[in-house]
Amino acid sequence: MPSHPVDVHVGSRLRLRRRMLRISQESIGKAIGVTFQQIQKYEKGVNRVGSSRLYAFAKILSVPIAFFFEDFNENAREGFAESPAAFDHGRMDSKETANLVSYYYQISDPAVRRKVMGIIKSLAASTGEDE
Repeated sequence: MPSHPVDVHVGSRLRLRRRMLRISQESIGKAIGVTFQQIQKYEKGVNRVGSSRLYAFAKILSVPIAFFFEDFNENAREGFAESPAAFDHGRMDSKETANLVSYYYQISDPAVRRKVMGIIKSLAASTGEDE
């Protein structure tokens, strides 16, 4: 049975935040009482994350539970705003990307974050690499 798009999205957000904080799968697994293999399955969306476990992840990773659902578009094809081919996992998993996201979320003011996002979109559009 294929993974549900919500499970895949939640898992990818879990992986993103874990990497932003530079926490190993083994460390986070120990913190909630599961193996690193189970963390891998959660991150790939193979296994669903239950509500109590999601709550534990949110506490450990210092994010609100809503973080795991940010940017999810239930009306888009396969649950993603972009086509699955748009995700270049090589770039998404890079240290550079993790650093960029980490710095972005260190900006506490949402209005400033939106402005930063606008600048990045403008720069990408000017180089012809926007969406």
